Amino acid sequence: MSNAAEQETNGVAGTPLSTKSKVLETGASMVQDFAPVKAICAHLNAFHVYADEPHRCVEANHYCSHISEDIRQCLIYDTPSPSARLIGIEYMISASLFHSLPESERKLWHSHVFEVKSGMLIMPKPQALTPSTVSLSTGSLIPNAAWEEAETKEMEDVVSLYGKTYHFWQVDRGDKVPLGEPVLMGSFTSEKQVEEGKVEGRSVREVWGERDERFGASTQQKKEKRKGIEEPEVHTGESVVF
Repeated sequence: MSNAAEQETNGVAGTPLSTKSKVLETGASMVQDFAPVKAICAHLNAFHVYADEPHRCVEANHYCSHISEDIRQCLIYDTPSPSARLIGIEYMISASLFHSLPESERKLWHSHVFEVKSGMLIMPKPQALTPSTVSLSTGSLIPNAAWEEAETKEMEDVVSLYGKTYHFWQVDRGDKVPLGEPVLMGSFTSEKQVEEGKVEGRSVREVWGERDERFGASTQQKKEKRKGIEEPEVHTGESVVF
């Protein structure tokens, strides 16, 4: 496969979409109702940790919808591009629901406290459709201050939620198709874990920095802004605790 074709398919198995497929896709998108997908209201970005290999991590783009005040559901993609691979799912529930679960079930869930307080979890700022009308430095129609405020409000909600995440496609090891059984994932819970973690053999710090640059984000600024977010008590029965 040529480099151009590989870019179009995001490196997955198979050939790029034919003209016929693209035409059919366009037609279907004009007449069908994608209500569940249209309900997605937030894009979150962070890094997930393999529960059975706690030093192995992968970037995760969450596209989440709220089905109640206590439950959110997220599709997890490897990138935010149109050719992104759907690599997993995450459910997020309130602390009250989490504490109602049996101990055996709670072990499958993780907290988001460290992700939020450290600045790792971000809500990427949307890019402008017409760059000529906006700041060249940000490429966005929304002022930074307003977006940071909205993101901080979102983090105030997320910090107390528990997540249950499974990945089906281990793209970080080069799989061209989803192979094997789903794997349980967790979240980062400490600076020590960050220092020891690897993303495709590279340090988490390095990849995290590149992520910030790509999205025009500043982890340090977010960490400062989130100092006022109250840190909830984390239940010791959660799955990935290091």
